[in-house]
Amino acid sequence: MARAFAQAGADIFICSRSENELKSASADIAAEGGGRVEWLPVDMTDPQQVEALGKEALARMGRIDVLVNNAGSNIPQPIDEITDDAWSRILELNLTSIMRLTRMLVPQMKARKWGRIIHISSILGLSGLAGRNIYCSTKSALIGLARASAVDLGSFGITVNCIAPGPFLTDLTATMLSEDQRRAFAERTVLGRWARPDELAGPALLLATEAGSYITGSTLLVDGGVLARVM
Repeated sequence: MARAFAQAGADIFICSRSENELKSASADIAAEGGGRVEWLPVDMTDPQQVEALGKEALARMGRIDVLVNNAGSNIPQPIDEITDDAWSRILELNLTSIMRLTRMLVPQMKARKWGRIIHISSILGLSGLAGRNIYCSTKSALIGLARASAVDLGSFGITVNCIAPGPFLTDLTATMLSEDQRRAFAERTVLGRWARPDELAGPALLLATEAGSYITGSTLLVDGGVLARVM
């Protein structure tokens, strides 16, 4: 998504926990897009680091027009085995940190009467899977957060939406799932395959630009048809 924004002419600010990954990614994005790319290592489970991220992004960039909330992880646990530590950690990362960062960056969008906020939810925010109680709860909550925020911010020219990806073959999913599990997920799509990460570029650009200016409070499914199936 960051690469697509850069190629469309945007200046970019990215963050993750890994400084080395950020250095490499920023160099690649800058080479392809030609614009400005800033970065900062951040642990989104730490409220102080989230606050520092918001302040640093505004200080370096001057303004933030488009916010993509993409931080998230998963600790699979059946409902009767959920630990308080796992619940608190995933809730903080997948939901609370997103609220905190959005809360920080909305005022300067309101002042300019323009902004785009995109939460990355999941098809598991609209469905269920055994053992994914914490993840499903947080991804469902993001959809509710987007709807309420869209109502709050519509009069200021700010749209708020979710993207709900299906099975995307990222480094995280590749390491967490066995070959049989990956095959099973692919077979649940109507396209018969996992998505490539770059297939989120188009939906993100739609919601981040004037092309999607009348879309707000919505959840855009990018799932290869998984939820179109009855069985």
